[in-house]
Order: sequence, then C-alpha cells, then structure tokens
Amino acid sequence: QVQLVESGGGLVLPGGSLRLSCAASGSIFSMLFMGWYRQAPGKQRELVARISNDGSTNYADSVKGRFTISRDNAKNTVYLQMNSLKPEDTAVYYCNLQLIRIIIRNYWGQGTQVTVSS
Repeated sequence: QVQLVESGGGLVLPGGSLRLSCAASGSIFSMLFMGWYRQAPGKQRELVARISNDGSTNYADSVKGRFTISRDNAKNTVYLQMNSLKPEDTAVYYCNLQLIRIIIRNYWGQGTQVTVSS
C-alpha cells in the first residue's frame, strides 16, 4: 500500500510564490522518481518536475528557473517551490511516485489546486 498526501495549493497573485508538499507512506522502497505533474482544464496532464532516487532532477521547459523540486529522504517528502507564478501555471497539481515492482508502477496523490490570478 502506498499513500501520497499533498498540501500547499491555493490562490496566489501573478508573480507570487507557493510551496507544494507531498508525503509518501507505505511500501515505498525501490523508488525510481518522485515528482509533480499538472493538468489544466481541457489539457493533458504534463510533467512539471521530478527527482530521481540519486537526486537528479528534470523540469518542464516552461518552469525552468522558476520552480525547484527538492526531497527530504528522512520524511519521505518531496517539495515543489514555485516562484514567479504566472496565470498559465494554474492547474491541478498531482504528486507522482514511480516504484519498481518488476514493472514500473505509478502512484498518484489526490491533486491540489493552484490558481494564479489577480
């Protein structure tokens, strides 16, 4: 059993900042990646940022230089610091955990709404 609990979404003005958190619990050994995806209305879910087991990171081009993903291994928690937010960042943000279970298994959080608007 794997559970992901997200927090930190909300309403923010353009140019503002938010920090998302995702805490994982359960059988979370053999992690491949942990990260964040987002889905805006009428659009497909897309990768925002992810961090691998060895600490390497990947970012969507649209968030490079503005968002930072980090991880606290002791707490099994991943963070997404979002700065200089834009209206186009508005979406539901989902935490994702990829584990190796013979095949790669994806686990998802419930999603947290981020709205950037004046």
